Amino acid sequence: MATAAAKGVKDFVYEWEGKDRNGKIVRGELRAGGEAMVSATLRRQGILVNKVKKRRNSGGKAIKQKDIAVFTRQLATMMRAGVPLLQSFDIVARGSTNPKLTRLLNEIRQDVETGTSLSSAFRKHPLYFDALYCNLVEAGESGGILESLLDRLAIYQEKTVAIKNKIKSALTYPVAVMVVAFVVVAVIMIFVVPAFKDVFTSFGADLPAPTLMVIAMSEFFVSYWYLIFGGIGGGIYFFLQSWRRSEKMQKSMDRLMLKIPVFGDLLYKSAVARWTRTLSTMFAAGVPLVEALDSVGGASGNAVFSEATEKIQRDVSTGAALTTSMQQTGIFPVMVLQMASIGEESGSLDHMLAKSAEFYEDEVDEAVKALSSLMEPFIIVILGGIIGGIVVSMYLPIFKLGQVV
Repeated sequence: MATAAAKGVKDFVYEWEGKDRNGKIVRGELRAGGEAMVSATLRRQGILVNKVKKRRNSGGKAIKQKDIAVFTRQLATMMRAGVPLLQSFDIVARGSTNPKLTRLLNEIRQDVETGTSLSSAFRKHPLYFDALYCNLVEAGESGGILESLLDRLAIYQEKTVAIKNKIKSALTYPVAVMVVAFVVVAVIMIFVVPAFKDVFTSFGADLPAPTLMVIAMSEFFVSYWYLIFGGIGGGIYFFLQSWRRSEKMQKSMDRLMLKIPVFGDLLYKSAVARWTRTLSTMFAAGVPLVEALDSVGGASGNAVFSEATEKIQRDVSTGAALTTSMQQTGIFPVMVLQMASIGEESGSLDHMLAKSAEFYEDEVDEAVKALSSLMEPFIIVILGGIIGGIVVSMYLPIFKLGQVV
């Protein structure tokens, strides 16, 4: 069944309806450059196309990972209560306040109603349901423990969303303050200092060195403000584009970010927590260790851990112990190694990894609180020094004039 978007095409999303080789009506969506491309792709897959139309942008907010986590929790709760799957989808869809999410859930419900497995229906929407999500749902369906695995998925997603939000809050605050500080300084340099300069010119006296330096900086801002703002904006844009498109750049930045003072330790603990939480969830679902490691590296959110996971997977597939392979990478803390070793020996690897994840999630909580309390006075001192220095420099000539009078 055609479920994946055509590679390299970034045009439109088309909704289609047709019949498969067995004559069963199937539906889905495909990203392509035109209707002809959609029809050709579906024909190659043995689907007789009846209808193809471009999907219109519906109202509502974009679907975020938090929305999927809430949906997973609701679905798991209702299925545990004995509510049938299709009825559960109806209830969640009607209760959603986001039209886009409602539309998504209705499409999945229609696929399931026509006989498609739940995991296959989820795989049609890789933007919202990644491989880890779909694999766990598939394992739950095949093992008859879908309710249990949905509950595990909900816990996993809630923990992942929580830790991401904490990292974002810790990094957003100083960045926002720096942006505001730059804007304030730019306004002072472009509009305020020139007014003082006109006043000082009428004094006809020599100005102090700090004042001359601030005036020179102001003249530079006034003359080349478009280059300054354009250079900074363009630099940020090209940096983000190269980071997004260059794998080498991503790996270099991920390594660098782990070495940044204060913030690096926070990001490291976050990556360890997500790595252990993901592997624990996959292993507890009955997914073989080698296969589980496929999803673990990417879920950590850091290229350093992704590379280490690939090495661990190669070693484990050749018969090496997980703990030994983890130790050889040199990136995991001693506590995680010891917990994994105990888990392997006792046959409770998923439980021990979950305990490690909980520990490092708590560590991230404490680190964010400590960072917030540390950053506030530090930023106040820096901003006070910069803006206060500018103000004092501009008032020095006035102070000297008062002494002369």
